[in-house]
Amino acid sequence: MKRRLAAAAAAAALGTAVLATATPAMAEPPGLGFDTGDYGDGGNTRLSFDANPEPVWKGSRLDLEGKLSVQCDDDYINGYVQVFNADHCREGSWYWLGGKRITILFKPNYSGRWHYVDTVRTDRGGYFHTSARAWTSGTWKAVFEGSRYLEGSAATDWVKVVRH
Repeated sequence: MKRRLAAAAAAAALGTAVLATATPAMAEPPGLGFDTGDYGDGGNTRLSFDANPEPVWKGSRLDLEGKLSVQCDDDYINGYVQVFNADHCREGSWYWLGGKRITILFKPNYSGRWHYVDTVRTDRGGYFHTSARAWTSGTWKAVFEGSRYLEGSAATDWVKVVRH
């Protein structure tokens, strides 16, 4: 910081301008997972998720979609920008989160193991969408692992697969 001030003072003395650039902080540190302990308290997130149609024919496509939101108190985080005391952020309301990674998992009935299906990103409005073929009944799960200053969240939906 002192070097930047010294450089600016020297440039001002010489009658030249100084251009300062900054790069945005990384929104999702790799390997952070659900643990936000390194960054203090995380923002409360909510993940809505729906797998449809229900029930679905065996071998048919299943749409997996949802929305990721953060609770809006006095301050909130949207992508790379942290906004303080926003006028449109009313306490207790929810604000969408764009550009965040959502992992889709599947656990067949009578199985204790989750299987990886896909990874998608939320759009600008916080929505995500993907599809997969349904071969057996079970539970579909969407997971937001959390990121810097944001807690993780997850949601599930059980889907019955019927034979033709």
